Parts: sequence; structure tokens; C-alpha cells
Amino acid sequence: MHPFRFAHAAGDDWREIADACLDQLARVPAAANLGFLYVTDALAEDLDELLAQLKDATGVRAWVGAVGIGICATGTEYYEEPAAALMLGEFPPDGFRVFPGLVDEDLDAFDARHGEWIAERRPNLGLVHGDPTSGVSEDLIKALAQRTAAGFLVGGLASSRGTTYTIANGLHQGGLSGVLFAEGVGLLTRLSQGCSPIGPHRTITKAQRNIVMTLDGRPALDVLKEDIGEVLSRDLMRIGGYIFVGLPITGSDTGDYLVRNLVGLDPTEGLVAVGDLMEQGRSLIFCRRDTGTAREDLDRMLKALAGRLTGPPRGGVYCTCLGRGVNLFGPDSAELRQIRDTLGDFPLVGFYANGEISRDRLYGYTGVLTLFT
Repeated sequence: MHPFRFAHAAGDDWREIADACLDQLARVPAAANLGFLYVTDALAEDLDELLAQLKDATGVRAWVGAVGIGICATGTEYYEEPAAALMLGEFPPDGFRVFPGLVDEDLDAFDARHGEWIAERRPNLGLVHGDPTSGVSEDLIKALAQRTAAGFLVGGLASSRGTTYTIANGLHQGGLSGVLFAEGVGLLTRLSQGCSPIGPHRTITKAQRNIVMTLDGRPALDVLKEDIGEVLSRDLMRIGGYIFVGLPITGSDTGDYLVRNLVGLDPTEGLVAVGDLMEQGRSLIFCRRDTGTAREDLDRMLKALAGRLTGPPRGGVYCTCLGRGVNLFGPDSAELRQIRDTLGDFPLVGFYANGEISRDRLYGYTGVLTLFT
């Protein structure tokens, strides 16, 4: 199997961008049979024509991807301009299966269409893209993950200031779409949280919907102040966008946790409001997110992947949060350059998501990197 071919470009319109990408490809390998395409939302209304042009020019009929407010390629990020990043992969003819939008966790029709292939090819992983406007649920993500041998999905929810599309051979709105990769396709994946715990695990001892009333039997706000320290506690207005809630995942062997926003504080009653439903008895940790912790955690993730590689990746897909990129790592494509500097100058495409998917869960503020080996 050969390294993937990739291209990326910005321009004034979709035709200029398509021509620039095709010029970079120069030659499409005869064995290329799956394309990955990510475009900024400025190209959303032209995506159908762009995709058709790429299919005709490359001869590759199977494509997956999504629209993003930002997109990325090897060492490069694009925002606020029409841009596209594409990659052509070579897989065994029966080594993948593209599927269109799934809208609920009842997968009877999906099983009828793909069940025989799944039973024979035992897919280890699926790359999926969801439409956030349709309320893609964690139940749907879990149900689809169960169709893989490893119970593993990667990907993210499309992001757009206008029309939201995902790509699964054609354009789709609503639900979850993507591609399953058969057993034997070489894959590695890890996620970077971008946050760092700042206190011990706490137990929610009283909660109502998204309101935490007590932690470890004490007023939740008192515990928050204790964990964030005296300086921040003097001015709680400063913690927005810096302090978050982490919900540890039961059974995780890597200390994994879901990051959720703090959405309100009640100093009078000592309450803390979180951007998710809170359950009595569940563990909770407070964590911080800043440039330093994000870079350190990304470095940890990249070194873990590098230690498992036996050679340069053939290609990769990176689904990272809208809150990362230039907003967290700084300008000049710092997040993508960190990946390139650690793992090398290999073909990579991806986008900035409205929620990231890893294993069978929907995350926030994470970067999910998947490598084809």
C-alpha cells in the first residue's frame, strides 16, 4: 500500500480551489478508491459542484467528509475564507463501506444493508461525521459503535454559520454518516483533552437536572472555590472559558473524561450549573484549559502515537474542536504545526468540529487524530 495523496488550497471560488487541488495531486494513483474532503463553510453552497468535479477528475467515486467553520491540512489551518482540503486513500476493494445519514438509533435498515459485510469484514473502526442541527445523540453514536469489532468510532459534528453538510458519497443533512474500515486496515487513533484536572475527584451528592447542589456533602460552589484556589475565587467572573467540569469515564484505563462547560453559579445558594445533566453519585473533577496545558496534552498524545508507529503514516484525519486551533494554540497554524513537527510531514486533512467523537462518546474541546498505517 502506498502513501495517500493530498492537496489543499484557498481561493476566490470553488473552481479555482478545485483546479489548485487537482494541480497539486498531479497524478491520481490508479488504486486510489476513497476520498476525504473537508471544506470551509464559505464553500457549503458550492459543495455539490465541487464534489462532482473532484469525482470526475480523479475517478474516485467514494467520498466522506464535512463542512467546517475551519479546516486543516498538514501544518496548515484555514478560516474565514473559501478553502478545501482533500486526500485520496488506497484500500483493499472490500476494505471499507461508506454509509449515508443515520437519523436514530434504530439501525434495522442499516443492518439489512451492511450487516453481511460487517459480519464478514469485522470493521474495527468507523470515521463518522454528524449534523449538529439534527441533534445527533450519544445513543446513536453508541449504537453504531457497537457495529464495529472494537466498539470504536472517530470523527466529529460538522460546523457552519450557514448550511451544514456531511459527505458520504453525496451530500447529506441530518444524522450521522461516514465510512467503516474492515479488519486488516492499519489504524491508530488517540485523543487530546486539552484540559488538565486541578482538583481531586468529587462525588455529586445532590443534583437536579444540570444543577449541582452539593459535592462530597458540601455546597458545590464552596468545593469549586477550594479547587480553583484563592486568587480565582476572589473574582469568579475570570473563570469563564478557563475552568470547566470534567466527568470521568467509568472503566477508562487512560483517565479519560468528558469536558463540559460551566454555565452558571449561584453564590447565594452555593450552586453550580453545568452544560450537561448531572446525576447523584457520579464523579466530577474541575479542570482548567489554557494554551500551556493544551500544548502539553497534545504533545503527550502525539508521543504516544509516535511510539506505536513503525514508519511514516500513509495518511491521517484530524477532527479538532472549534475552541482549539487559533483560539487556544495561537496563530500561524500552531496546532497543526505541532502535529507535523512531532510525527513528520505526512498527508493529513481534517476540520474544526462542533463536537468530537471518539470510541462511542461525544466530546468537547478535544482533538481526535486518526492515522492510517
